[in-house]
Amino acid sequence: MSAITARAISTRRLDLLPLHVEHAAEMAGVLSDPALHAFVGGVPDTPQTLRSRYQHMIAGSPDPAVSWLNWVIRLRGEACLTGTVQATIRSCSQGPLAEIAWVTGTPWQGRGIATEAARGLVDWLSRQPVQTIIAHIHPEHQASAAVATAAGLTPTDDWHDGEIRWHRSVTDSRTIHGH
Repeated sequence: MSAITARAISTRRLDLLPLHVEHAAEMAGVLSDPALHAFVGGVPDTPQTLRSRYQHMIAGSPDPAVSWLNWVIRLRGEACLTGTVQATIRSCSQGPLAEIAWVTGTPWQGRGIATEAARGLVDWLSRQPVQTIIAHIHPEHQASAAVATAAGLTPTDDWHDGEIRWHRSVTDSRTIHGH
């Protein structure tokens, strides 16, 4: 598998920008609400901790067969960052697989930003050499389940660390319906 690198992705209202260390200060504010950790655990990072984490993420996976792709979500109309999307791409028996995740800061939730960003990411991944897209979602996290559904993923009977595995085969459909 050749490495896939994050490229800027534009949707109707959003720019998904490849992650840079310089995003850490603004993103620490975006991700500062402890409620964002209700389903995934942990506590909000300080700007310094987030900067260090971003440096590690940008350096890439130590495994050459794994690509880490990370974006910040910029709401164009308000010229501010509102969250992140990410994809970890690796080979598996059915071909390249992308595991995706998203988070939107509390002040921007309920505005369709996560849905639009996830759709943009899935659409972009569908044009890459990826066969399968998955996400792991806590069974009580209804908002993330709605985002996954809107991005064309469906829940499976598989569980991973207390979360339901959601799945989409890219070969089933190369476009997202309902855009």
